[in-house]
Amino acid sequence: MKKILNANFLTKLMLMVFILSAIFTVIRIIMAPVDAAGLEPGTRVKTDYVLMLSQSLLGIFAMLMPVFLKRRVGMNLPSTMLVVYAIFLFCAIYLGEVRAFYYLFPQWDAVLHTFSGAALGALGLSLIGFLNRSEAVTFSLSPAFLAIFAFCFAVALGAVWEIFEFAADSILGTNMQKFMLEDGEMLVGQVALQNTMKDLIVDALGALCMSVAGYIFMKSDKNWIEKMQLKTSS
Repeated sequence: MKKILNANFLTKLMLMVFILSAIFTVIRIIMAPVDAAGLEPGTRVKTDYVLMLSQSLLGIFAMLMPVFLKRRVGMNLPSTMLVVYAIFLFCAIYLGEVRAFYYLFPQWDAVLHTFSGAALGALGLSLIGFLNRSEAVTFSLSPAFLAIFAFCFAVALGAVWEIFEFAADSILGTNMQKFMLEDGEMLVGQVALQNTMKDLIVDALGALCMSVAGYIFMKSDKNWIEKMQLKTSS
């Protein structure tokens, strides 16, 4: 178990999972029907696999990002953050899209967005803490400002993700925003907006919880932020 949770091992494992998923989806795109007319409910069509391929490629890019930051920018993510990052991507991309957990478990998306809001809040705390301790910075930021920044940082990235989902649905014909059911039935009105608004709300709730917790810990333990701070490569 200790080996599995090793950051380097887990990063390589998840990268391989996403590469294999991308290869699988390319094959399925070629073989899948164009639409589900006359087929059994739940049958995946080309657009479903296009979404799966885009998510797999996004997973590959995301798993390579820490390596890029380390080699080109000289920034190291804490091992605990890397482990959480890899597990989240596995649950969101592989289990969520490839294994269709978003359809099998109705609250899967809400749980992941709440978790991502908290994780992005932690990343915001780590990032601003890293910059706050830079030699180029001549002033110290208060715990309240750090907490507010972490909350805004997480909510902003959550909004950017929803814009990405909208763009993918508009350009590629995917269903990332879940505006239609698995059987192809189109949702209309406020029902069609519920998925996006729910994602933004739970993102904000997760970010708020992490920001409040960060503020409390920073007030009681001045060194708490340093335990999760981004570090430069030696």
